Amino acid sequence: MSVEAMEKVKRSDPYIWGIIIILYIVSVVEVYSAISREITGGDVYSPIIEHVLHLFSGFLITYVVSKIHYKWFKALAYVLIPAAIVLLVCILFWGDEIHGAKRSISVLGISIQGSEVAKVTIVLAMATILAKTQIKRGVDIKGVVWVAALVIVFSGLLFTQGLTNTLLFIGISVCMMLIGGVEWYKLGVVFLVYLVLALAVMQAKDLITEIKTSPVLATQEAVMSGDEPSNRVIERSSTWENRLKDFFDPIPEYEKATTPDNLQEHRAAMAMAHGGITGVGPGNSRESSRLPLAFSDYIYAIIIEDLGFVIGGVGLLLVYLMILARAGLIARRCTKAFPALLVMGMAVMIVLQALFNMAIVVGVFPVSGQPLPLISKGGTSIWMMSFGFGVMLSVSRFAVKDTGSDIKSERESDLPEDLQAANPTNLA
Repeated sequence: MSVEAMEKVKRSDPYIWGIIIILYIVSVVEVYSAISREITGGDVYSPIIEHVLHLFSGFLITYVVSKIHYKWFKALAYVLIPAAIVLLVCILFWGDEIHGAKRSISVLGISIQGSEVAKVTIVLAMATILAKTQIKRGVDIKGVVWVAALVIVFSGLLFTQGLTNTLLFIGISVCMMLIGGVEWYKLGVVFLVYLVLALAVMQAKDLITEIKTSPVLATQEAVMSGDEPSNRVIERSSTWENRLKDFFDPIPEYEKATTPDNLQEHRAAMAMAHGGITGVGPGNSRESSRLPLAFSDYIYAIIIEDLGFVIGGVGLLLVYLMILARAGLIARRCTKAFPALLVMGMAVMIVLQALFNMAIVVGVFPVSGQPLPLISKGGTSIWMMSFGFGVMLSVSRFAVKDTGSDIKSERESDLPEDLQAANPTNLA
């Protein structure tokens, strides 16, 4: 094989790089437009410089990961599973509280959000499990059990942080099991297990609430610290209940007075209404100084205000959907299950999180916290999403099927024996 052919084979997907660059540009412009609430003491540029440094470090992560052969992500999955569990346990007991829940922990002065690490870990683990448990028609029951167990364990450890992470994990697992060829009846059993556990958790929460509020334990409760995990579960569950009640309230939001409880929803709606169809122009946002979390969870509202419904709203949505479309084309060119599951799993994770964020901002979903991938301000989210893009680029570089039979056989021999299962989508 010629040197020119080898170079052609090793080139990562240019379309994914193009999408990354588009997201970087939108991120820098819109975060700068939305950081007015963060500016203190006249230091106008410090927040945006910090964000640009996070994006640059994320770019380096993407570039380095894209150069690593995707076969090594199997070993990384085995390392990340226990590491992520330990991290989430540490956050649960000793983490830093953000917006009413313990979500991060400081390591060497760097704040790490466990939920973002868990998302990448789940995708790597599920891709490995589903690739290793491929059978002639579908996936071995052991693989399905392990995937469901991962969702349950990580959801339990993130329970005090909100329900959207659980819904995201369930969505990722279902999509990856479908891509992996899991039979419908096995998927039905998994859904049933999820439902039973959800009902059990709701019953347990109600029981704990009754016990905690009983007169017998009133004196003990006065002495006990309110920072215990059990207390935080009750506080967060009541928050979720109130948000769901507000969401399903038949009274339209525009008829309700703005209060601290609905300030985010109302200010986000005002920002999007102010932007209209064409927007007010980048940097001209009126609501960025009044909308809480305008630079992170609610940046999509500022994007629509600046760029308008067509370019900022629909245009950005299409950019994220292009990630999924491009991943599908890459997966179609893979001959083996593992790289196909890796690239589709990372794409599903990124796109689902983006859809969750957008749905929350526009009022389709109840209020919760999910950053907009590679756009919202925040270190851990940018780094983990950058890692996900790097995995996709690695697959596009090393796993795509080429017209040359020598190239094809050489790549297949790179994988260990337990990851030699064929692409289950039957599209290759």
